[in-house]
Amino acid sequence: MFQNSDNRFRILVFEQNKSGRSKVKGIQEIASGLFSISRQEIESSLPTVLDETMAYLPQKIEADLVLDYLKHPDLSLDLAVVCKKLGIPVVASGRKLLNKWAWTPPVCCALPRSARCGLYSEMFGYPEFEVELEDDRIRGIRVKRGAPCGATWKCVEKLPGMRSTEAVKKIGLQLQFSCTANPAGWDPIKGKSPVHLAADIHAAALKLALIKASRRK
Repeated sequence: MFQNSDNRFRILVFEQNKSGRSKVKGIQEIASGLFSISRQEIESSLPTVLDETMAYLPQKIEADLVLDYLKHPDLSLDLAVVCKKLGIPVVASGRKLLNKWAWTPPVCCALPRSARCGLYSEMFGYPEFEVELEDDRIRGIRVKRGAPCGATWKCVEKLPGMRSTEAVKKIGLQLQFSCTANPAGWDPIKGKSPVHLAADIHAAALKLALIKASRRK
């Protein structure tokens, strides 16, 4: 893995029309100083099918991790091919790629801790909470891991003081105000948008944290 001169974990973001902007902002706010983030922006209009992507993608990449927020499937597929050759891990949330080198969770906050993405996957992905309970009310809550857009940290701000069952319901609603996933990406099979899926993931993670907290008492 490549690291720059100041030893920060280096991330290269590929995006179209600033599609990765909210994630970059969230990472910088939550983990200021830990990551060096560069952006590769592709703004031109593209045909539906790209037979040749070399004009848009670099063949040499110096990074510890690539985040793929590209919209064009041909670009995403070939980017994963390039990164595999270079041994650089890729996170392409919401993508469906034949190349299995890239991690493709349905939403950014579904990336497992087991993903081999260094410091990034230690801090970002499926949410993890540490909860302190007092008489079945949340006395304190700490986010140990969460969504790269920063929504996880924002959605717990109003939970202290709430009862456990109320908090589980509330966190899903609060998450939907902060989540930057595309609400129009409706899954007709599951009947959920990415935002709804992210809300369910956060509610499930909080429920697990509450169970662990009650067992410690």
